[in-house]
Amino acid sequence: MNRRNFFAGAATAVAATTVSRVSMAALPEPVSQGSAATAPPLAPPNGRPYNPVVTLNGWTLPWRMNAGVKEFHLVAEPVVREMAPGFKVNMWGYNGQSPGPTIEVVEGDRVRIFVTNRLPEHTTVHWHGQRLPNGMDGVGGITQPHIPPGKTFVYEFSARRPGTFMYHPHADEMVQMAMGMMGFWVTHPKASHPLIEPVQRDFCFLLGSFDVEPGSATPKVNTMTDFNIWSFNSRVFPAIDTLNVRKGDRVRIRVGNLTMTNHPIHIHGHEFEVTGTDGGPVPRTARWPEVSVDVAVGQMRQMEFIADEEGDWSLHCHKAHHTMGPMGHEVPTMIGVDHKGVAEKIRKLVPDYMVMGDKGMADMGGMEMPIPDNTLPMMTGTGPFGSAEMGGMFTLLKVRRDQKPGDYRDPGWFKHPPGTVAREVPNASAANVPPATRNAPVPSANDTRDIRDTRNHPGTTDATVRKPSGHGAHNH
Repeated sequence: MNRRNFFAGAATAVAATTVSRVSMAALPEPVSQGSAATAPPLAPPNGRPYNPVVTLNGWTLPWRMNAGVKEFHLVAEPVVREMAPGFKVNMWGYNGQSPGPTIEVVEGDRVRIFVTNRLPEHTTVHWHGQRLPNGMDGVGGITQPHIPPGKTFVYEFSARRPGTFMYHPHADEMVQMAMGMMGFWVTHPKASHPLIEPVQRDFCFLLGSFDVEPGSATPKVNTMTDFNIWSFNSRVFPAIDTLNVRKGDRVRIRVGNLTMTNHPIHIHGHEFEVTGTDGGPVPRTARWPEVSVDVAVGQMRQMEFIADEEGDWSLHCHKAHHTMGPMGHEVPTMIGVDHKGVAEKIRKLVPDYMVMGDKGMADMGGMEMPIPDNTLPMMTGTGPFGSAEMGGMFTLLKVRRDQKPGDYRDPGWFKHPPGTVAREVPNASAANVPPATRNAPVPSANDTRDIRDTRNHPGTTDATVRKPSGHGAHNH
């Protein structure tokens, strides 16, 4: 990515929407990014200062200042996204990637965004959550003409309120978003804000879903619900970068969902509060501690917490199928079925046949069975204690006391203090543990004996509750 040449500009005519006074202005040179690594935060070289975000496995789009206006250049184009090492998918995106680059501005900034269409069909850009003139809203055929292939349109408006937003097409949406066209937008506050606290680490990423058949490289755009690839910023575990923070940092994580289902995003080891949505900052009286937050379709959620527990903490979608790679949903459940005799007979005809699923699916994480080219395994990734048996929407929050301020490098695996790792109990194998010999007593509905019951008397240890008998008896 050449940021120096970005500011040079290019004498190219532009087909504008409603901003005729810049219709023949020189365009900012478009900047492209091919690397799938997490780029460092882009410190603002001009304009109002702000604390930049870090886009997980992504980057921030540079701009140029033109008579007090921030000018950006987005290029809608076919891209190839490496979702994991060796697994490349044909997508549509912006400036070389899917998702496209994050756009960062400051409340009150006047912004001008040139959009060049290099797709094989028309497109538009909708600025999700923004307050702007109706003609800049990006709904093809309703608020503007579509952007034809090969043409450049321009959008211009003021960033009126701080918050967490995104951009995506409002043209042939089913195809274009299924192909990966989306990007993040962050508007920073211009001054101290009563509902927006300063943070030391500010991360953002978009949730994506794709249906890529094994051995293929292009998503099936007609899929409605049965997706097989679940991603953070079009990357899947273990290729999703970790979120590396210093112990004691205040951390903000911004998440947007442009998939076809909701995602309960769960963080281990810490409680957080939802401090913002795409509607703006959440009032303090409406916040409460959480460890999971459901991010519904088309929503943005902004979580904040103090990273005060050292370790490698999981951060993932809590829908179990979304932390796996491609799987056959029609595979029968074979748990408890003895295959041995059948497997031996089958191997005489198919030497490579192997038994799967008779004891569960955990062994899939360690298998090295042949799969089609350009295909993800169902489970993958390893940690310091063995196979992680994960995939898809999963990564780690790495909290370290010696992580330097502003250092986003991966510190490696956590070194657990002695005695703080779950361990085997000697001489307590399942074969040596006697089975339970009796069931706990369960009172019947007609039992009139005094029962020591504290469920309805919090803080009381000896409340006596007499259960009534007869037809009106019921349990509370």
